[in-house]
Amino acid sequence: MKSFIRILVLVSFLVQAQVIAQGEKANSAFKIARLKYNGGGDWYNDPQGDVNMLKFVKEKTLIDVQPNYEFAEIMDDKFFTYPFVFLTGHGNISFSDIEVKRLRTYLENGGFIYADDDYGMDKAFRREIKKVFPEQELVELPFSFGLYHCHFDFPNGPPKTHEHDGKSPQGFGLFHNGRLVLYYTYESNPSDGWNDSDVHGDPPEKREEALRFGTNIIVWALTH
Repeated sequence: MKSFIRILVLVSFLVQAQVIAQGEKANSAFKIARLKYNGGGDWYNDPQGDVNMLKFVKEKTLIDVQPNYEFAEIMDDKFFTYPFVFLTGHGNISFSDIEVKRLRTYLENGGFIYADDDYGMDKAFRREIKKVFPEQELVELPFSFGLYHCHFDFPNGPPKTHEHDGKSPQGFGLFHNGRLVLYYTYESNPSDGWNDSDVHGDPPEKREEALRFGTNIIVWALTH
């Protein structure tokens, strides 16, 4: 019975997403959906970075993009229409039980989340994502993993955009049926490098590196 109910819920989610998507056919270009979450963390910080990232992807790839800032809420059925969701912040994150279930449904059925620790969200992120996949641990991806080489080459894995605690940058993943469904950068913070040059004062080569790395994440998510 529980399995049957779960199937009904999943079908309901997918049907609603399909209806919403059909209503937006004229606006079907790729978007980055910034995840709006509860808990007090600043999920909304540096929105221009998302726009700059999309413009860079449009310039450097053949992906049709819509370079506008857009956010998504887990409890909104439109959430299931986004192929790529971006999560960042400096503080606390809190997912309710129903949000945990919806996040898992999203990830198990083709969705992808990129999470970037903007310094200060690591503990909360690891705690909350463990609720979504309690049977898994975040695993560090080897530098040979395809995401690091799919468009631009990053032989040493994630770039070090900002120092934070001076630790080496790391990239972690969660998988479902062999597919990377969540990618998490720690002590790397490439999304800060997506911002306008006057926001963090990063040199042009550091911003270019961060934008190239973001392009790899997007290309990998859309092709796998």
